[in-house]
Amino acid sequence: MRRADRLFQLVQLIRGRRLTTAAFLAQRLEVSERTVYRDVADLQHQGVPIEGEAGVGYRLGAGFELPPLMFTQDEASALMAAARLAQSWVDPALARDIESGLGKILSVLPPAARVSAEALALYAPAMGLDDTLRTRLQTLREAVQSHNKLRLSYHDVSGDASERTVRPLGCFYWGKVWTLSTWCELRNDFRGFRLDRMDTIEMLPERFRDEPGKTLADLLRQVKAETAHGKTIKQKPPASLPRPGGNVG
Repeated sequence: MRRADRLFQLVQLIRGRRLTTAAFLAQRLEVSERTVYRDVADLQHQGVPIEGEAGVGYRLGAGFELPPLMFTQDEASALMAAARLAQSWVDPALARDIESGLGKILSVLPPAARVSAEALALYAPAMGLDDTLRTRLQTLREAVQSHNKLRLSYHDVSGDASERTVRPLGCFYWGKVWTLSTWCELRNDFRGFRLDRMDTIEMLPERFRDEPGKTLADLLRQVKAETAHGKTIKQKPPASLPRPGGNVG
């Protein structure tokens, strides 16, 4: 890769994330971290408002914009593949938004890239989720976004029923199965629930604020720490992201 191309890609990578480490940039650009430090310093000297420092991370300052980029044929085909796959496994509202967004992208592509994307021989028939699970997923996704608490009626793998009030943190797809990661107010801890074991879902008017120790970021850090210490998610499902076969406590 020419250095000019590398500098351009470096700015794009930093622009696409809130905070970007030199290690991440080095991996993506296939160069050493020393090269990244030198490139960032050169860009800063040229007036690109990159904020941050070595050992911490970088972000792009406000007010700096690059001209819009055009997708290559391969990138357009990759977007088409991702959209087709996702539409079979997301809720109806999100599937419609995917279709609308993809249409806008295709409409501005050069003819060759558009034809290549539309001719992609990769399909995902609409056999992923039934209508009940799709509706359920939409409710959960919207509750995560709006920070509304949920009341769940749930049965575990043994058939035992329980009712929980939870803070929804994120929906996770495991291959044919969706799960909801939450902060459970009954257990005062992270808990996970399979969508197909939820009997009823009620979105409550009460909203919650992110609190230290109770957020999705906290859950992911906990999972990472457990994994680093040799614990698997399957061995300890209540404190981790819920696998499809995991129980809740």
